[in-house]
Amino acid sequence: MKIPGRLRPSADGGSKDGAAGDGGTPDGAKVDGAAPADAGPPPDASPFGRWQPVGNTPFAADVALLLTDGTVMVHDYEENANWWRLRPDSNGSYVNGTWSSTAPMPAGYEPLFFASAVLKDGRMIVIGGEYNAEAPIETSLGALYDPSIDEWVPIEAPQPLDTWYALGDAPSVVLPDGTFMIGAITGEQVALFDERTLTWTNVGAFGPDAGIGKVDQNAEEGWTLLPNGKVLTIDVGVGLQVSETTHAELFDPGTREWSSAGSTGMPLAVSNPVYEIGPAILLPNGSVFATGATANTAIYSPTGTWAAGPSFPTTAQGQLDIVDGCAALLPNGNVLCAASPGDYQQGSNFYEYDGTALNQVPSTPNAAADSSFNIFFLVLPTGEVLSTDDSTDIEIYAATGAPNPAWAPTITSAPTTVVRGTTYPLRGTQFNGLSQAVAYGDDFQGATNYPLVRIANTASGQVTYGRTHDHSTMGVATGAAAVSTLFEAPSSTPTGPSMLVVVANGIASTPVAVTVQ
Repeated sequence: MKIPGRLRPSADGGSKDGAAGDGGTPDGAKVDGAAPADAGPPPDASPFGRWQPVGNTPFAADVALLLTDGTVMVHDYEENANWWRLRPDSNGSYVNGTWSSTAPMPAGYEPLFFASAVLKDGRMIVIGGEYNAEAPIETSLGALYDPSIDEWVPIEAPQPLDTWYALGDAPSVVLPDGTFMIGAITGEQVALFDERTLTWTNVGAFGPDAGIGKVDQNAEEGWTLLPNGKVLTIDVGVGLQVSETTHAELFDPGTREWSSAGSTGMPLAVSNPVYEIGPAILLPNGSVFATGATANTAIYSPTGTWAAGPSFPTTAQGQLDIVDGCAALLPNGNVLCAASPGDYQQGSNFYEYDGTALNQVPSTPNAAADSSFNIFFLVLPTGEVLSTDDSTDIEIYAATGAPNPAWAPTITSAPTTVVRGTTYPLRGTQFNGLSQAVAYGDDFQGATNYPLVRIANTASGQVTYGRTHDHSTMGVATGAAAVSTLFEAPSSTPTGPSMLVVVANGIASTPVAVTVQ
């Protein structure tokens, strides 16, 4: 839960609600524990990545989702019924991309802090909202966006309304079979959305099942999809009347039940003054890096055991944590995250977790005025990370290093000739990447575990993206299993010899030659 306007940036990137602190620990510092970080090199000498601004952003931006045609849908923080699309330039650059407005959301639906996902068929779902039209009413309204025709259609909330009257900032996930699952914030129930019929199936006390074994309520929790198709969550403890909890749980889509995932060993969630937790990201090695609303982090192994991770440091502003906030899996295998002091306080610091330590990296220009909850990430097809912070300053992070070649998608079957506007199948392996790649928690879900198709003209180098849809799976880390998707090259694709790649989580396959007609 957050309060709009607490740290709402002004158009020039400053904060309307208080003085900014300093940036915290120096860029390049390595953090192995809770002690203050040691001094490191200045930002321009950082061994890690760098930020670049997106030009000419005409609105204050919060959450962003990656559509399957390579464009980015970005929500307007100040005019909550509005979304904007960022289209990369002819070189594939999002830094130099162009903006266009989209159709507004259905009348009466102007959400802030909601559940969201890109679905198997390429449409985008938005449902709930802690705020609607700036009123804190935990709305149960929702809408489905079709990017191919720039149209929103309203969708009904799950029933009965005595369970689902308040969806608010509910946790959500797309399961491997493509089903969108959302959690009730007032109980343990979940609901499954059929994108073809626009209908819901309840799972839990008010659904066809007697109960699903969840220890606490779903409110304020984040859900991480695992390679085995199960969903990991770390309990925040809503409804338990406890000051802290270390309990984790797994949801099995096959049995539609929760079971224990053991103890994190140290508290990650807080319940005073509010219930919150940080993001949890699946890593390429199959483990999960989980952060918290405390200084602690924890590592969940593929064997189902937990171990302590590195702690966030203390800065001049106080102990850093992620009381709501974002994390993104970089193509190099590191996790980018932003931490700030206490509950919703200013002074964010950025880190890359490298599997052992938290390494401080350069900060965005507004970091001193931002709390972690203001910051949202999205992994782009270029491998860069787009960052928004409720202001007009959108930044893109380019990390150093390269992905392990074994993490890339592979194409085993592709057309040799592509007629623009015609649908073609692609087959291969690992089209969905090794992770959802983006995590925040209950307020935002921006997973990118689905294939994109990028086509580069051999003569000119011009880049276009073919719209993908109807993927064979929405799982993660599918390994050697055969997978597929459908795509169409847009009319703007240059004709002639070209190279085609499949991209997942910012990592591209080896290209295959095609001729575009």
